[in-house]
Amino acid sequence: LVQNKQNGLTLKEGSTELLVNVNTLSTSANEAAASLEETAAALEEITSTVINNSNNVQKMSENAKELTGSVTRGQELALNTTKSMEDINTQVDAINEAITVIDQIAFQTNILSLNAAVEAASAGEAGKGFAVVAQEVRNLASKSAEAANEIKHIVEQATFKANEGKQVATQMIEGYKALNDNISGTITLITEVNSASREQQSGIEQINDAVALLDQQTQKNASIATKTQEIANKTNLLADSIVEDADKKEFIGKNSITIPKSKAKSEVIIENNNSKNAFTDNSKDSDWESF
Repeated sequence: LVQNKQNGLTLKEGSTELLVNVNTLSTSANEAAASLEETAAALEEITSTVINNSNNVQKMSENAKELTGSVTRGQELALNTTKSMEDINTQVDAINEAITVIDQIAFQTNILSLNAAVEAASAGEAGKGFAVVAQEVRNLASKSAEAANEIKHIVEQATFKANEGKQVATQMIEGYKALNDNISGTITLITEVNSASREQQSGIEQINDAVALLDQQTQKNASIATKTQEIANKTNLLADSIVEDADKKEFIGKNSITIPKSKAKSEVIIENNNSKNAFTDNSKDSDWESF
């Protein structure tokens, strides 16, 4: 009876301490499981966001490439415009030369008509008809000179506008070149960001898988902690029952029984039919797993 009560007290003290620790472990495990579950959900959202960002960066890269193609085509059109303006200038120069010839012809014709008019006047009545013809030729020469001057003025305006168009086209070419360089730099940055996003996506997916696995393990640990808590409660009730049963009996030394320190901390001795079995607390992971 003495040994029975002594073992019951030892078992009660150990089970009480175990129950406190298991309660703490169960609470911590449940809190960790809940926190990890929230972390897994948040990480899953982050993973989805990273994947979307990676896809968007890929689309940006494709759009930038298309924009580069458009800029290149615009640059080619600007070059063609410059070439066309140069061709117009060449044609205008030819027109200017032709107008100069026409102006010279009109001037010479005017002089010849004046000379013819003088000769017709000298001829008297016989030269009146020729004088009329000379006057008409002079009038035509004057009109031709005026028309040549007007055409020359129009051609000069066309030349001026063509030069302006050429300058604008040249500026457009330079602008397209700078824009193309900027787009090329942007494409390089987008490519680097895309590569980094792919690596980040791969890493975040691995982290997500690891957290998901850790979440499963934590849930199992929480479940094991809950079951361990139930066993600790049953063990504590059993210890109380043993002590209570021993206290119901009267025997020598009943009220002077103490718990040996070595027994309270390391082992419980059970005597049955003069045989002893020692249960040693080695505090190893294998003991917990077997427990």
